Amino acid sequence: MSVSARPLEHARAQVRSAIIHRRPIAALYQGRRRLLCPHLLGWNKHRRLQVLCYQYGGDSESGLHPSDPSENWRCLAVENLGQVEFLNDPWHTAENHSPSGVTSKPAS
Repeated sequence: MSVSARPLEHARAQVRSAIIHRRPIAALYQGRRRLLCPHLLGWNKHRRLQVLCYQYGGDSESGLHPSDPSENWRCLAVENLGQVEFLNDPWHTAENHSPSGVTSKPAS
């Protein structure tokens, strides 16, 4: 495995574990610390590994929407996640979500 692939593989493994065990994570994404509940890991049409997350806290360029939780879904490129850590927070989600940009084919 190349040196540049190690951070991606590490982030992928942590996200996958968070999905399986329903564990919230904190991560840096585009310079912002985000509190996330990852729900689905998959590939977009450009073959980039993406994760569909519910963002329940932290910082976001578009802001969080407490009055409409369905607006807090994020589809993030796993390669851009840094400093991923597991949290002991409760699991968060919203009723409606649209996994735009993520195919239905799960990543292994």
